[in-house]
Amino acid sequence: MAALIETHDLSKRFGGVLATNRVSLAVEAGEIRGLIGPNGAGKTTLANLITGIYPPDSGDVRLAGKSIAGFASHEIARAGLLRSFQICRIFGNLSVRENLMVPHLAHRQGTRAEGLSLAEDYLALTTLDRLADQPAKRLSGGQRALLQVACGFMVPHLRCYVLDEPFAGINPVIKDTIVDLILNANRNRGVTFLIVSHEMAVMRRLCHRVTVLIDGRVVVEGSLDEVAAHETVIAAYLGKSFS
Repeated sequence: MAALIETHDLSKRFGGVLATNRVSLAVEAGEIRGLIGPNGAGKTTLANLITGIYPPDSGDVRLAGKSIAGFASHEIARAGLLRSFQICRIFGNLSVRENLMVPHLAHRQGTRAEGLSLAEDYLALTTLDRLADQPAKRLSGGQRALLQVACGFMVPHLRCYVLDEPFAGINPVIKDTIVDLILNANRNRGVTFLIVSHEMAVMRRLCHRVTVLIDGRVVVEGSLDEVAAHETVIAAYLGKSFS
């Protein structure tokens, strides 16, 4: 299978800190790839570079073989590459249903009626249907995380979804619901995922392959069991120096 998302020697510096150091990564179409590493490894920076939040200092990002480096985030989203954020970005004063409708209408594909029908499907799948007409600001933290993830699936031409710590700080029921949404979209719509997470049990369920980032560099790729046994990974998680 051809790579849907590729980075080549991707680097980003913030002052004296080299956040990503010539990162090269390839995620195949239809894959659910995990991205792990200790705190400060550069995972969120890499997600920001891939999705256009930050422009790279050097290197390239490609979507289906086409360079998107330096594109605005809304242009990248229009091409079907979306992301979630660690701190949920939802419209607090809009209802839960209206939040789901925003990405569907923004991408101008399909009718409003089709969007409403899809929104009802996701309200049922997420069990947020009883809260559909409530302002999103009234949701719990876990429910906000669930709504944010569900909003991405409302985009009709979603090709790749970058999820940044989607399971952090939420209860097991909501965690399982997000896992089900991911697996359903991957199986039925062929959506590709790059998932940043510290939740190793969930990553084991979702990802056949993970990439480990340490000090802004890719150090190893493979199954979770394979990378967990790698001496450099063990040393990094135990706080030892990386050379």
